[in-house]
Amino acid sequence: MGLSRRAYARHRGVSEMAVRKAIASGRIALEPDGTIDPVKADAAWAARSDPANRSTRQEADAQAIGADAGASADLPGGNSYARVRTVGEALKAEERRVRLDVLKGKLVDRARAVATVFGLARRERDAWVQWPARVAALMAAELQVDPHRMETVLEQHVRRHLAELSEVRVELR
Repeated sequence: MGLSRRAYARHRGVSEMAVRKAIASGRIALEPDGTIDPVKADAAWAARSDPANRSTRQEADAQAIGADAGASADLPGGNSYARVRTVGEALKAEERRVRLDVLKGKLVDRARAVATVFGLARRERDAWVQWPARVAALMAAELQVDPHRMETVLEQHVRRHLAELSEVRVELR
């Protein structure tokens, strides 16, 4: 036969309201006769409670029955608070690392990088499109050919080359 809620509260060193809340939240379970098995309940309480909020008496009780934060992961009942908290802390650490890398200049804003690359490519393309008009007369004089025909041929070849270059896709992930 187990303990009543009031007797279990005295055993744990907590208020009866804390025991009622633990039962309501599923942190501890009642026996079929409505009493509380102190050994089972102490283990469940230790496994499903925030380790940062434990009192020294509760830690001593948990150690006496062989339950600690590390053992809580092996207990039934899904994810323990300690495991969820560990994942949360890992995510916070990763976020801080990314922010630090941004501050150090190791990471850049993706939208800004894409806009910069696009701007550079556009200026390069514009320079090539204008090149035949700038050099056609000089080349035609050197080769002693019609300047208009020289510009037309150069423009065709430059545009074909730019079309080939436009097929290259850059992935910025």
